[in-house]
Amino acid sequence: MFNIRFATDYVFYRLKAKTRHGLHSPFVYRLVDEVIYDYHAKNVYPEVENIRNGLLNDDRMIAITDLGAGSHVNNNKQKRVGDIAKNALKPPKLAQLLYRLAADLQPTTIIELGTCLGTTTIYLQKAAPNAKVYTLEGCPETAKVAKESFEKAGLKNIELITGNFDNTLPGVIDGLDKLDFVFVDGNHQKDATLKYFEWCLPKVHDDTLLIFDDIYWSEGMKEAWAEIKAHPQVTVTVDLFWIGLVYFRSGQVKEDFLIRV
Repeated sequence: MFNIRFATDYVFYRLKAKTRHGLHSPFVYRLVDEVIYDYHAKNVYPEVENIRNGLLNDDRMIAITDLGAGSHVNNNKQKRVGDIAKNALKPPKLAQLLYRLAADLQPTTIIELGTCLGTTTIYLQKAAPNAKVYTLEGCPETAKVAKESFEKAGLKNIELITGNFDNTLPGVIDGLDKLDFVFVDGNHQKDATLKYFEWCLPKVHDDTLLIFDDIYWSEGMKEAWAEIKAHPQVTVTVDLFWIGLVYFRSGQVKEDFLIRV
């Protein structure tokens, strides 16, 4: 049933989604034209993909701790690192889109919920080298492998925090004056997603970007996405099916965009 529902949602998305043509918002037009549809190769891509390839070929077995719904791995079981890399890492196309979004925004801080093996974290840090990246992971063994990946990439401005997001995220938010860039990729449940969103709200500003992963993962995630879009503080949302972008630009007409990627 999940596959049928998901496939149906994707078909409707493809039928209704727009390209940059016909967009009347200068902000969203530029975002789509110069960032989302920027398919030019970047020097950083081969470097990070080389790290991904190393993970795909990693035969080590690690114990998996799954603290949230929607995980591609099973709790308390041994799993090959290469299999986790194959099934759970963000694909290159999506990870590179996140890179471009961060490179365009140039945030001073980045929060990522769901480190996994660390390739997306590396993309985010490479996109904004001066940013402090806080990446949160629930599984200690997965986090250890991610830390190795950060070391291979030569990155030192990443703070990897292990534990349940309910316990770790509030402390990170409390320690920051404002939130610039937050990528929510973990615990794919409606209540948890809305809770993380609400925790972020007191510290968002005109240039904040919140990104929610797997917004069509389940009926609950679809409902969470609908509630986020309807929130009075939210002014612009961009639905890319795989992820949803949320902006809080004051003075901007409230609009929701469905963009084909």
